[in-house]
Amino acid sequence: MGVSLSSSWQFYCMVMRMSIDCDGCYRRIRRALLKIHELESHTIERKLSRVSVWGVFDPQMVAIQMRKATNRRVEILEAKEVCRDSGQVEETKDEDGGKGDEKKNKKKKKKK
Repeated sequence: MGVSLSSSWQFYCMVMRMSIDCDGCYRRIRRALLKIHELESHTIERKLSRVSVWGVFDPQMVAIQMRKATNRRVEILEAKEVCRDSGQVEETKDEDGGKGDEKKNKKKKKKK
């Protein structure tokens, strides 16, 4: 039942949105993050309802594990592939397909 490293397992920085209503929710999310061994670090921003994680993992699998462990909806806001050696960041596709700025610009043009 070992996990094989495939090409999708890179060093990622991922931001997720989860509802963090109370101290119990915070503890449940923190406990679930600590059980995922692929994660090197995590940050929980309670006021913004955001959870950031860093490590060598598959973003979709981590989101699924968080959903199962916390019984809360998980939305991937951003997933960036980070090259450890050079420190460069390569963006992978976002939830909206990377077209968020285009939609905002079109709305601004229509208002003028």
